[in-house]
Amino acid sequence: LDRVEREAGLKLEIIDRQTEARLAVSGCGSLVERDTQGVVLFDIGGGSSEIALIDLAGSRSPRLANHIVSWTSLPVGVVSLAERFGGRTVTREIFAAMVDDVAGRLASFDGRDRLSHLKASPNFHLLGTSGTVTTLAGVHLDLERYDRRRVDGLWMDRDSVDRMVERLVGWDFQQRCANPCIGADRADLVLAGCAILEAIRAVWPSERLRVADRGLREGILSELMADDGVWRNDGRGRA
Repeated sequence: LDRVEREAGLKLEIIDRQTEARLAVSGCGSLVERDTQGVVLFDIGGGSSEIALIDLAGSRSPRLANHIVSWTSLPVGVVSLAERFGGRTVTREIFAAMVDDVAGRLASFDGRDRLSHLKASPNFHLLGTSGTVTTLAGVHLDLERYDRRRVDGLWMDRDSVDRMVERLVGWDFQQRCANPCIGADRADLVLAGCAILEAIRAVWPSERLRVADRGLREGILSELMADDGVWRNDGRGRA
């Protein structure tokens, strides 16, 4: 870091996991509609997965991240899970074992019930901002080539998510490689991501999942804009 600052004149900041979760929430603010009462936002990474519970039932702040009532960073992601269980050949038994592994980690999350009063509401939903959910969305749309414009902001209902996960679990490695929204780079990781997603859905069941192809960079920009007072007067935007 000192060398970068010395030679490039740039001061780099290493953010902690709580800040990472907050920025992920801020980056997805425009995907949370006005009538929404509760959201579970998750970001499935390579070595960890961030989850934030957002309660919007009361008065609304311009900054979505101000409504985070609980968050956690699970020490498991698509890479670490695939390394432990295997990513190329994943039987249904192995997939179930991956789901159980993540479920055990979620069971130790003390704040997981902070939105229990909203889970039955039609205005509660999940919001995923990871390669796993964008991949599922691309497969769901049967895209010949991944298209962010069609994926970002897409709503998927419970049955659609179930079908896509079931389809991917039923594919072998070569079939996953052949899908243009997965490809060889993600073919050994996507089922680990699906296992994490299934564990999350079991704890916070919802009829709707919104897909976000955005995240930290947009969150940083939103936070900087909010700090600069962009939405201070009209109150229309959300960071």
